[in-house]
Amino acid sequence: FFAVTTAYAFAFLRFPKKEWLFLLLLAALMVPGQVTILPNYLTVGKLKWINTYQGIIVPGASVAYGAFLLRQYYRTLPMDILDAAKVDGASHLRMLWSIVMPLARPAIISFSLLSVVAKWNDFLWPLIITNTKEMRVLPIGIRGLILEEGSIDWGVVMAGTLFVVLPVLLVFLYAQRYIVDGIAAGAVKG
Repeated sequence: FFAVTTAYAFAFLRFPKKEWLFLLLLAALMVPGQVTILPNYLTVGKLKWINTYQGIIVPGASVAYGAFLLRQYYRTLPMDILDAAKVDGASHLRMLWSIVMPLARPAIISFSLLSVVAKWNDFLWPLIITNTKEMRVLPIGIRGLILEEGSIDWGVVMAGTLFVVLPVLLVFLYAQRYIVDGIAAGAVKG
């Protein structure tokens, strides 16, 4: 949601210092995630979200990479369609919902897949923000299988790994046709 709307604003809206704000967004891409762990933890602590689902999910909800990727894709869309919608009296929200999002579906689904895989496999943030075994995510649980056992039972570890890989694989298989459509849409025809 945040990436789609931010990218639309940077691609199609005119506002003061737009280029400077976009450069600030690009600068945010250069900051490693480890640098933001302490400020995020302090913020989540003040909100009393430690050891909660929203504490795990919300800090990763705004993604600068998604806004950048989708902005670049939006800029390739034909402006004639958007101009026609403006002439017909469509608002920005209507243009985003009815024109831009359907045209950019392959890019949105590709980014969503990348984002879901990154958050699903995240280890460090959920390890820091949770303090009970019930709230720990699967990658932490698999690491726990390796640490708690004196001798590693690789069968149990591989069975746990299946629970991490299988949902991502199913999501990918479902979204694969959209990814292929996105690649084909960008191909040179001739």
